[in-house]
Amino acid sequence: MGSIVDGANGTASGKKPTVIFVLGGPGSGKGTQCAYIVEHYGYTHLSAGDLLRAEIKSGSENGTMIQNMIKEGKIVPSEVTIKLLQKAIQENGNDKFLIDGFPRNEVNRAAFEKVTEIEPKFVLFFDCPEEEMEKRLLGRNQGREDDNIETIRKRFKVFLESSLPVIQYYEAKGKVRKINAAKPIEAVFEEVKTIFSPEAEKVKLNSCSIL
Repeated sequence: MGSIVDGANGTASGKKPTVIFVLGGPGSGKGTQCAYIVEHYGYTHLSAGDLLRAEIKSGSENGTMIQNMIKEGKIVPSEVTIKLLQKAIQENGNDKFLIDGFPRNEVNRAAFEKVTEIEPKFVLFFDCPEEEMEKRLLGRNQGREDDNIETIRKRFKVFLESSLPVIQYYEAKGKVRKINAAKPIEAVFEEVKTIFSPEAEKVKLNSCSIL
């Protein structure tokens, strides 16, 4: 399938990027771990939510459309979010990306692969019990109306119904790396390192001349 724009599916260097989807429920610690991965392994962190918010803030026609849809309680079409992700990938000098909080559902997943012609290298899934995520969110956002127990439980329900089928799809392809995210931050990152470090070691070995 050809792209609408020449080089639309490549990076600034023209290479096809390495993409890792980062999924986990609200309060599973995805953002914190992504920051560590960026620092230690040189990935660029892209958050679908941040890109949508930045587009709204820019005041562009696209941003206004996104804002109106959100105000009306409508779901922003997959293609809109994917175009923003695609643009961020193209304009970045890097060729390896963590895409955080996306795809949110099977429609997102299928559309991403179709539009970008990119399949993720793997899915990093931060698996955390609901009680632990609940405790973290309530502790972090005390006094915030939108983070009361009912709202939090609704968000868990949406995550389970929408995102778990995506995880199951990639699990069937052997592409899910599950992390026990209930542990303290440093312990979780030790587990993350076991997934990323062998890759970093391989790169080092390949760059050395073999006698």
